[in-house]
Amino acid sequence: MGTHYCHLKLDERRKLAKWLEVKMPISEIADRLGRDPSTIYRDIKRNRYTDKEIPELDGYHALVAQDKYEARRAIHRKMIVYPELK
Repeated sequence: MGTHYCHLKLDERRKLAKWLEVKMPISEIADRLGRDPSTIYRDIKRNRYTDKEIPELDGYHALVAQDKYEARRAIHRKMIVYPELK
């Protein structure tokens, strides 16, 4: 059986956002969270907030990241529950 990879939790995303704000290196963030650096890079890339009208708001925000994550998970659950949608 393969390894099970846990998703980042909201408290981990809050720490990640705080550490990114103070420009901590990704490798150190990964060590502190006990995660692989690729997990951190992937979460930042997938859940980064961008706004074309107000670019000052662009960046990684923990609550936005959690909302995006939950929205993606909900889509996958619908496909399992309603296979005819595929």
